[in-house]
Amino acid sequence: MQLTSDELLRAYRTMKSIREFEERLHAENATGDIPGFIHLYAGQEAIATAVCFDLGTRDHIGSTHRGHGHSIAKGCDIRGMMLEIFGRRAGLCGGKGGSMHIADLDHGMLGANAIVGGAPILAIGAALTSKVRGDRTVAISFTGDGGSNQGTVFEAMNMAVVLKLPCVFVFENNGYGEATGASYAVGAPSIAGRAAAFGMPATAVDGTDFFAVHDAARAGIARARNGEGPSAIEATAVRFHGHFEGDAQRYRARDETANCRRSMDCLSRFRGQVTQSGLVSPGQLELIDAEVLALIDSAVSGARAAAPPAIDDLLTDVYLAY
Repeated sequence: MQLTSDELLRAYRTMKSIREFEERLHAENATGDIPGFIHLYAGQEAIATAVCFDLGTRDHIGSTHRGHGHSIAKGCDIRGMMLEIFGRRAGLCGGKGGSMHIADLDHGMLGANAIVGGAPILAIGAALTSKVRGDRTVAISFTGDGGSNQGTVFEAMNMAVVLKLPCVFVFENNGYGEATGASYAVGAPSIAGRAAAFGMPATAVDGTDFFAVHDAARAGIARARNGEGPSAIEATAVRFHGHFEGDAQRYRARDETANCRRSMDCLSRFRGQVTQSGLVSPGQLELIDAEVLALIDSAVSGARAAAPPAIDDLLTDVYLAY
Protein backbone atom coordinates (compact mmCIF):
# COMPACT_ATOMS: atom_id res chain seq x y z
CA MET A 1 0.00 0.00 0.00
CA GLN A 2 1.53 3.29 -1.10
CA LEU A 3 1.68 6.05 1.49
CA THR A 4 0.42 9.54 0.76
CA SER A 5 2.63 12.62 0.74
CA ASP A 6 1.33 13.63 4.16
CA GLU A 7 2.07 10.18 5.56
CA LEU A 8 5.59 10.24 4.15
CA LEU A 9 6.20 13.63 5.74
CA ARG A 10 4.88 12.33 9.06
CA ALA A 11 7.24 9.37 8.88
CA TYR A 12 10.18 11.62 8.08
CA ARG A 13 9.33 14.01 10.92
CA THR A 14 9.31 11.12 13.37
CA MET A 15 12.64 9.72 12.17
CA LYS A 16 14.24 13.15 12.11
CA SER A 17 12.92 13.91 15.60
CA ILE A 18 14.46 10.72 16.94
CA ARG A 19 17.80 11.41 15.24
CA GLU A 20 18.10 15.00 16.46
CA PHE A 21 16.87 14.09 19.95
CA GLU A 22 19.57 11.45 20.26
CA GLU A 23 22.38 13.48 18.72
CA ARG A 24 21.55 16.39 21.02
CA LEU A 25 21.58 14.11 24.05
CA HIS A 26 24.98 12.84 22.92
CA ALA A 27 26.25 16.43 23.13
CA GLU A 28 24.39 17.39 26.30
CA ASN A 29 25.50 14.30 28.18
CA ALA A 30 29.11 15.35 27.75
CA THR A 31 28.43 18.35 30.02
CA GLY A 32 27.74 16.02 32.95
CA ASP A 33 24.32 17.52 33.63
CA ILE A 34 22.24 14.42 32.80
CA PRO A 35 21.91 11.85 35.61
CA GLY A 36 22.20 8.15 34.94
CA PHE A 37 23.08 6.10 31.89
CA ILE A 38 21.93 6.94 28.36
CA HIS A 39 21.66 4.43 25.49
CA LEU A 40 21.12 6.13 22.13
CA TYR A 41 18.94 4.86 19.29
CA ALA A 42 20.50 6.82 16.41
CA GLY A 43 20.79 4.62 13.31
CA GLN A 44 17.70 2.54 14.05
CA GLU A 45 15.05 5.24 13.56
CA ALA A 46 13.33 3.57 10.61
CA ILE A 47 12.43 0.54 12.73
CA ALA A 48 10.57 2.26 15.55
CA THR A 49 8.93 4.71 13.16
CA ALA A 50 7.69 2.05 10.76
CA VAL A 51 6.50 -0.35 13.45
CA CYS A 52 4.57 2.32 15.38
CA PHE A 53 3.28 4.12 12.28
CA ASP A 54 -0.11 2.35 12.21
CA LEU A 55 -0.57 2.05 15.97
CA GLY A 56 -3.17 3.98 17.94
CA THR A 57 -2.89 5.51 21.40
CA ARG A 58 -4.62 2.50 22.96
CA ASP A 59 -2.15 0.03 21.44
CA HIS A 60 0.83 -0.81 23.64
CA ILE A 61 4.56 -1.15 23.14
CA GLY A 62 7.23 -2.53 25.42
CA SER A 63 10.72 -1.12 25.02
CA THR A 64 14.35 -1.78 25.91
CA HIS A 65 17.02 0.25 27.70
CA ARG A 66 17.44 1.99 24.30
CA GLY A 67 13.93 3.43 24.45
CA HIS A 68 13.94 7.07 23.32
CA GLY A 69 13.22 6.21 19.70
CA HIS A 70 10.36 3.90 20.61
CA SER A 71 8.86 6.58 22.85
CA ILE A 72 8.96 9.29 20.18
CA ALA A 73 7.59 6.93 17.54
CA LYS A 74 4.69 6.03 19.86
CA GLY A 75 3.78 9.70 20.26
CA CYS A 76 5.30 10.60 23.62
CA ASP A 77 5.85 14.31 24.15
CA ILE A 78 9.41 15.33 23.31
CA ARG A 79 9.49 18.15 25.85
CA GLY A 80 8.24 15.81 28.56
CA MET A 81 10.87 13.24 27.57
CA MET A 82 13.67 15.79 27.72
CA LEU A 83 12.49 16.94 31.14
CA GLU A 84 12.48 13.35 32.32
CA ILE A 85 15.96 12.57 31.04
CA PHE A 86 17.31 15.70 32.74
CA GLY A 87 15.65 14.52 35.96
CA ARG A 88 13.06 17.29 36.21
CA ARG A 89 9.84 17.19 38.20
CA ALA A 90 7.69 18.00 35.14
CA GLY A 91 9.07 15.02 33.20
CA LEU A 92 6.93 12.15 32.00
CA CYS A 93 7.73 10.15 35.13
CA GLY A 94 8.23 13.03 37.51
CA GLY A 95 11.95 13.10 36.88
CA LYS A 96 12.43 9.81 38.72
CA GLY A 97 12.55 7.34 35.84
CA GLY A 98 15.17 8.96 33.67
CA SER A 99 16.34 7.57 30.36
CA MET A 100 16.31 3.87 31.17
CA HIS A 101 12.85 3.82 32.74
CA ILE A 102 10.98 6.41 30.73
CA ALA A 103 7.30 5.51 30.29
CA ASP A 104 4.01 7.08 29.26
CA LEU A 105 0.96 4.90 29.81
CA ASP A 106 -1.31 7.59 28.36
CA HIS A 107 0.32 6.87 25.00
CA GLY A 108 0.58 3.10 25.44
CA MET A 109 4.31 3.21 26.15
CA LEU A 110 4.81 0.55 28.83
CA GLY A 111 8.31 1.78 29.53
CA ALA A 112 11.95 1.48 28.71
CA ASN A 113 13.35 -1.51 30.51
CA ALA A 114 16.72 -2.15 32.10
CA ILE A 115 15.94 -5.88 32.18
CA VAL A 116 17.38 -7.50 29.07
CA GLY A 117 14.52 -9.11 27.16
CA GLY A 118 11.99 -7.62 29.56
CA ALA A 119 9.52 -6.23 27.00
CA PRO A 120 8.00 -9.44 25.55
CA ILE A 121 6.59 -10.62 28.88
CA LEU A 122 4.99 -7.21 29.43
CA ALA A 123 3.66 -7.09 25.88
CA ILE A 124 1.93 -10.45 26.10
CA GLY A 125 0.23 -9.27 29.28
CA ALA A 126 -1.14 -6.26 27.41
CA ALA A 127 -2.09 -8.54 24.51
CA LEU A 128 -3.92 -10.95 26.82
CA THR A 129 -5.85 -8.02 28.27
CA SER A 130 -6.80 -6.97 24.74
CA LYS A 131 -7.97 -10.46 23.88
CA VAL A 132 -10.10 -10.76 27.02
CA ARG A 133 -11.66 -7.36 26.44
CA GLY A 134 -12.07 -7.90 22.71
CA ASP A 135 -11.02 -4.34 21.96
CA ARG A 136 -8.86 -5.17 18.88
CA THR A 137 -5.80 -3.40 20.27
CA VAL A 138 -2.36 -4.90 19.77
CA ALA A 139 0.88 -5.04 21.73
CA ILE A 140 4.38 -4.73 20.31
CA SER A 141 7.59 -5.76 22.05
CA PHE A 142 11.00 -4.44 21.04
CA THR A 143 14.01 -6.63 21.83
CA GLY A 144 17.65 -6.47 20.78
CA ASP A 145 19.70 -9.29 19.30
CA GLY A 146 21.28 -9.88 22.71
CA GLY A 147 17.91 -9.90 24.47
CA SER A 148 16.57 -12.36 21.92
CA ASN A 149 18.54 -15.09 23.70
CA GLN A 150 16.69 -14.73 27.01
CA GLY A 151 14.56 -17.61 28.21
CA THR A 152 11.70 -15.31 29.16
CA VAL A 153 11.55 -14.18 25.53
CA PHE A 154 11.13 -17.78 24.41
CA GLU A 155 8.43 -18.34 27.02
CA ALA A 156 6.61 -15.19 25.91
CA MET A 157 6.63 -16.25 22.26
CA ASN A 158 5.40 -19.73 23.10
CA MET A 159 2.61 -18.38 25.31
CA ALA A 160 1.57 -15.90 22.63
CA VAL A 161 1.22 -18.71 20.09
CA VAL A 162 -0.59 -21.06 22.48
CA LEU A 163 -3.10 -18.36 23.51
CA LYS A 164 -3.22 -16.78 20.04
CA LEU A 165 -2.44 -13.33 21.44
CA PRO A 166 -2.58 -10.09 19.40
CA CYS A 167 1.07 -9.12 19.53
CA VAL A 168 4.12 -8.62 17.34
CA PHE A 169 7.65 -9.44 18.53
CA VAL A 170 10.15 -7.03 16.97
CA PHE A 171 13.83 -7.97 17.19
CA GLU A 172 16.20 -5.11 16.40
CA ASN A 173 19.45 -6.73 15.34
CA ASN A 174 22.07 -3.98 15.43
CA GLY A 175 24.92 -6.47 15.49
CA TYR A 176 25.85 -6.17 19.16
CA GLY A 177 24.45 -7.25 22.50
CA GLU A 178 26.29 -4.63 24.54
CA ALA A 179 29.86 -5.39 23.37
CA THR A 180 29.32 -8.95 22.11
CA GLY A 181 28.78 -9.56 18.41
CA ALA A 182 25.50 -11.16 17.39
CA SER A 183 27.38 -13.52 15.07
CA TYR A 184 29.02 -15.00 18.17
CA ALA A 185 26.25 -14.78 20.76
CA VAL A 186 23.19 -15.80 18.73
CA GLY A 187 23.51 -19.50 18.01
CA ALA A 188 20.70 -19.63 15.46
CA PRO A 189 21.61 -18.36 11.99
CA SER A 190 18.42 -16.27 11.97
CA ILE A 191 16.56 -14.65 14.86
CA ALA A 192 13.44 -14.60 12.68
CA GLY A 193 13.89 -18.29 11.91
CA ARG A 194 14.14 -19.12 15.59
CA ALA A 195 10.95 -17.15 16.29
CA ALA A 196 9.16 -18.99 13.48
CA ALA A 197 9.99 -22.29 15.21
CA PHE A 198 7.52 -21.34 17.93
CA GLY A 199 4.72 -21.54 15.37
CA MET A 200 4.22 -17.98 14.20
CA PRO A 201 4.92 -16.14 10.94
CA ALA A 202 8.31 -14.44 11.12
CA THR A 203 10.14 -12.31 8.60
CA ALA A 204 13.59 -10.72 8.34
CA VAL A 205 13.85 -7.23 6.85
CA ASP A 206 16.41 -4.51 6.25
CA GLY A 207 15.93 -2.22 9.23
CA THR A 208 17.39 0.75 7.39
CA ASP A 209 14.54 0.61 4.87
CA PHE A 210 11.45 2.23 6.36
CA PHE A 211 9.19 0.76 3.69
CA ALA A 212 10.38 -2.81 4.18
CA VAL A 213 9.83 -2.57 7.92
CA HIS A 214 6.47 -0.87 7.47
CA ASP A 215 5.20 -3.57 5.13
CA ALA A 216 6.18 -6.29 7.60
CA ALA A 217 4.77 -4.40 10.58
CA ARG A 218 1.50 -3.59 8.84
CA ALA A 219 0.98 -7.27 8.01
CA GLY A 220 1.76 -8.36 11.57
CA ILE A 221 -0.46 -5.72 13.13
CA ALA A 222 -3.36 -6.59 10.82
CA ARG A 223 -2.96 -10.26 11.70
CA ALA A 224 -3.03 -9.43 15.41
CA ARG A 225 -6.08 -7.14 15.15
CA ASN A 226 -7.97 -9.79 13.22
CA GLY A 227 -7.48 -12.36 15.97
CA GLU A 228 -5.05 -14.50 14.00
CA GLY A 229 -2.33 -14.47 16.63
CA PRO A 230 1.25 -13.26 16.97
CA SER A 231 4.07 -12.75 14.49
CA ALA A 232 7.71 -11.72 14.61
CA ILE A 233 10.00 -9.36 12.72
CA GLU A 234 13.79 -9.29 12.70
CA ALA A 235 15.00 -5.90 11.50
CA THR A 236 18.72 -5.50 10.89
CA ALA A 237 20.31 -2.09 11.35
CA VAL A 238 23.26 -0.44 13.11
CA ARG A 239 23.68 1.85 16.06
CA PHE A 240 25.73 4.96 15.45
CA HIS A 241 26.89 5.29 19.06
CA GLY A 242 28.19 2.91 21.70
CA HIS A 243 26.11 0.62 23.83
CA PHE A 244 25.94 3.47 26.34
CA GLU A 245 27.27 7.00 26.40
CA GLY A 246 30.90 6.70 27.42
CA ASP A 247 31.39 3.31 25.79
CA ALA A 248 34.93 3.20 24.35
CA GLN A 249 33.70 0.77 21.64
CA ARG A 250 36.99 -1.12 21.46
CA TYR A 251 35.05 -4.10 20.14
CA ARG A 252 34.33 -2.25 16.87
CA ALA A 253 36.68 -1.79 13.94
CA ARG A 254 38.34 1.62 13.79
CA ASP A 255 36.29 2.97 10.88
CA GLU A 256 33.17 0.88 11.44
CA THR A 257 30.91 3.62 12.80
CA ALA A 258 31.93 6.17 10.16
CA ASN A 259 31.35 3.62 7.41
CA CYS A 260 27.94 2.75 8.82
CA ARG A 261 26.92 6.39 8.89
CA ARG A 262 27.87 6.68 5.22
CA SER A 263 26.32 3.48 3.94
CA MET A 264 23.53 2.53 6.37
CA ASP A 265 21.83 5.80 7.30
CA CYS A 266 18.08 5.16 7.23
CA LEU A 267 17.26 8.88 7.05
CA SER A 268 19.45 9.44 3.99
CA ARG A 269 17.93 6.37 2.38
CA PHE A 270 14.38 7.56 3.10
CA ARG A 271 15.09 11.04 1.76
CA GLY A 272 16.39 9.58 -1.48
CA GLN A 273 13.44 7.24 -1.86
CA VAL A 274 10.71 9.81 -1.30
CA THR A 275 12.24 12.69 -3.26
CA GLN A 276 12.99 10.49 -6.25
CA SER A 277 9.37 9.33 -6.23
CA GLY A 278 8.23 12.94 -6.66
CA LEU A 279 5.75 12.65 -3.79
CA VAL A 280 7.87 14.82 -1.51
CA SER A 281 10.18 17.71 -2.33
CA PRO A 282 13.56 18.39 -0.72
CA GLY A 283 12.18 21.75 0.42
CA GLN A 284 9.44 20.06 2.42
CA LEU A 285 12.00 17.89 4.19
CA GLU A 286 14.26 20.85 4.89
CA LEU A 287 11.35 22.69 6.49
CA ILE A 288 10.80 19.72 8.80
CA ASP A 289 14.53 19.68 9.60
CA ALA A 290 14.36 23.28 10.78
CA GLU A 291 11.19 22.74 12.80
CA VAL A 292 12.61 19.66 14.53
CA LEU A 293 15.86 21.41 15.44
CA ALA A 294 13.91 24.34 16.90
CA LEU A 295 11.79 21.94 18.97
CA ILE A 296 14.86 20.13 20.32
CA ASP A 297 16.54 23.43 21.20
CA SER A 298 13.46 24.54 23.05
CA ALA A 299 13.11 21.21 24.84
CA VAL A 300 16.70 21.33 26.09
CA SER A 301 16.42 24.95 27.22
CA GLY A 302 13.19 24.17 29.05
CA ALA A 303 14.67 21.10 30.70
CA ARG A 304 17.75 22.94 31.89
CA ALA A 305 15.62 25.68 33.45
CA ALA A 306 13.07 23.35 35.08
CA ALA A 307 13.01 22.32 38.73
CA PRO A 308 14.05 18.85 39.94
CA PRO A 309 11.74 16.73 42.09
CA ALA A 310 11.14 18.04 45.60
CA ILE A 311 12.15 16.15 48.73
CA ASP A 312 8.51 15.23 49.36
CA ASP A 313 8.44 13.48 45.97
CA LEU A 314 10.63 10.74 47.43
CA LEU A 315 7.52 9.15 48.94
CA THR A 316 5.28 9.38 45.89
CA ASP A 317 4.87 6.75 43.17
CA VAL A 318 6.32 4.05 45.41
CA TYR A 319 4.86 1.28 47.55
CA LEU A 320 4.46 2.48 51.14
CA ALA A 321 3.01 -0.78 52.42
CA TYR A 322 2.59 -4.35 51.14
